Parts: sequence; C-alpha cells; structure tokens
Amino acid sequence: MSNIETIVIVGAGQAGASAILELRSNKFAGNIILIGDEVHLPYERPPLSKDVILKPEETKVEILSEEKLVTLGVAHIRGNGVVKINPEAKTVELQKGDVIAYDKLLLATGGAARRLPNFDVLGKHVYTLRNLEDSKALVPVLQAGQRIVLIGGGVIGLELASSARFKNCQVTVIEMGSMVMGRSSPQILSEFLLAQQRLAGVDVRLNSTINHCHLDGETVVITLATGEELHADAVIYGIGIVPNAQLAIDAGLAVDVAIQINENCQTSHPDIYAAGDVATQLRADGQYRRVETWENANLQAGIFARHVMGMEHPTPNPAWFWTDQLDINYQFVGDMAAAEWIVRGEIRPELRAASSFVLFGVTDGIIVGGITVNAAKEMRHLKKLIAKKAVFEAEKYLDLGLDLRKIA
Repeated sequence: MSNIETIVIVGAGQAGASAILELRSNKFAGNIILIGDEVHLPYERPPLSKDVILKPEETKVEILSEEKLVTLGVAHIRGNGVVKINPEAKTVELQKGDVIAYDKLLLATGGAARRLPNFDVLGKHVYTLRNLEDSKALVPVLQAGQRIVLIGGGVIGLELASSARFKNCQVTVIEMGSMVMGRSSPQILSEFLLAQQRLAGVDVRLNSTINHCHLDGETVVITLATGEELHADAVIYGIGIVPNAQLAIDAGLAVDVAIQINENCQTSHPDIYAAGDVATQLRADGQYRRVETWENANLQAGIFARHVMGMEHPTPNPAWFWTDQLDINYQFVGDMAAAEWIVRGEIRPELRAASSFVLFGVTDGIIVGGITVNAAKEMRHLKKLIAKKAVFEAEKYLDLGLDLRKIA
C-alpha cells in the first residue's frame, strides 16, 4: 500500500461516501479526491421518495458535510464530472478540462432512470425520481386533489404512491406484472402490500400495459391495452435503472449491463474498482449479479477500501433492505426466492399501520430469508438465523410466547 498516494472516487453517493469513511477509519493517510457531477454534498437516496417530499424543510440527506470532508482531508470536486478515464496513464479528465492523476480509482457512478421516451416527449407533466432535484421537483406537483399516475409497481412506485396519498392526491399505479414489488418480494407479502395500497385509496392496476399516451391541454391521457383511458395531471414513472457504465465502456473495461467486478471489487483493470448500483459482482456460484441496495453499496465500498489497503474483507451479512410505505416499515433479509414462506404472528391487512408480523423464508428446511412488518427489532435475530443456516422448527419459531431474541 505504500505506493498508493492518491485515490480518486468518481460518484458522490452512498458508495463513494462510504469508501471515504472506510479508508480514513482504517488509517489511509494519502490523498482522497471525490468527484461528482452534481453540485451537492454526498447524500442518501432512500429519503428522496418519502421525507424529502413530505417534510422538505426538516429533512437532511447529507452523508458528509462540508466540515466533515475537510476534517477527513478530502478534496471534493462538485458539478464537474469525469468524462474520460485513461487507464494506462492513470488519469481522469473532467468536464471543464481538468486532468487528475490517481493510483487507485473507484467508480461509484450509480444509475440513471430507465427511460420511457413516449412519455418524456410530454415534457413538464412527466417525472422520474433518481436524484435530489427530481425529488424537489415533485414537492409542488404532489398536491391535494391532483390526479397522479405512477408507472411501475416496484419499491419506488409504491413509496411514491404512499407519499402522494399522504398529500391527498388521487393516485393510480400501473403495473405490467401480476404482483407489486414482484422482483423483490414473495407472493405472500406482495398481496399484503397490494391490500395496503388499495385500503389507502390507491387504484392499483396489475397486468396492465399502455398502448398510447398524449396531452389533451394540460392533461395527460393514457390509453391502456384494454382501451380504457386514464387522465392525469402528472405522470411519474419508475421502471428500473440503467447503470451509469459509459465511462467504463469507453475505457475498455469489461461491462455487461453493468461494470463487472471480482470479489475484491476490481474491474478488468486491477487499479480501477467499482461499487454500488453501477457494478455487477462475481459471486461464489460463478455468476455475476447486481444488487441495488443501500447496504450493498456500503459493503462493496468497504471491500474496495480494505483491498487497496491490503486488509481482510469486511464480513458480509445476508442481503438486507427496507421500505417505508403508508406508515408501515418493511425489512427484508436473505433470499426472497425461498421455497416457502411461513408467518410468525398473523397477517391482518385491515389493521393497516397497526399490523405486525414476521415471515420466515425456508428452503430445504433451512431458514434462508426473513421479512419483518412493523417488527424491526426482530430483524437482527433473523439475520443471525440466516447467517448460521438454522433449521426451521415450527413449534419453536412460531410460538409467540417465546422471545425470538432468546431462540435465535
């Protein structure tokens, strides 16, 4: 590590900020240069669909303040993103012409909203949500009585539906699939999520495709495959992301949909690393997989920092993420494709925000996944059970008279 004088981090989001904290906490004494194309300090994205919209004056999303960056000895370049990487020269070129040398480079450029061009041409009536500006732009849009159509019934779509209902909007969600949160949730929880949205007054349309959209004055008219027309004052779509991998492509790095990295978060060039939403990592089964979670960004940032310093990797926990919808907290850990899901407690959608239960995901008799609904204190115990590959024992784990903390 003695020859590493300068580390450049491209992307001032969760992964980039976490890498800085990990490097400094492990006594890296060299130069750290953080480069972002946004003008903001590093900030978190989970609040963008919730608190930034509902409580814009009270919500702070910064991960690292100006003072903290100074304390950490980080040079932060804002609003002047990288446009080219020169791997052999070990330099990056910025939008304004600056050239910066590095010894090690981390690409933490995240992703951009997957586009729907037919809607984009409708201009000011159509929105996506990926960054702080997107979130702030929605504050005046989500007002009482406004007709809001959300395209996509994933995490972002349902969180936005929740925020829009809290603002007393009329909300319709259009989902092509047969489930809400179908990519990240088992059927049993998806049905609960759907029930909650509908009980809150959200019109959720499953198995729905869009044939056409156009403007009629200030109204967006959406024609479904059934021929039905929906009318909206604003449309927000969230149909996934496209990793921001163009820099890596232009630099000749190995890229499929995202930047391919090994178990050390190295790209096909040993001095260039990637982490977060922009990276697809080689797993133990020999397959590359990309994980879009806050925790994964932190984990990969930690792997990068420790690898460049010649230290052991941080111990990975089972994959974990969360979502807050309609005053209900949901937390997910482990394998959401478990063979069966078993309820501890009782699923009662009609209780709304008072509902509380735990789901065990079981495959071949082993606990491989877990979900808490308004039971966040149980999550640490589920993580422990999954990590040690505990055998599922119904008489023990489903007995509400037994404290899960004591039997995990």
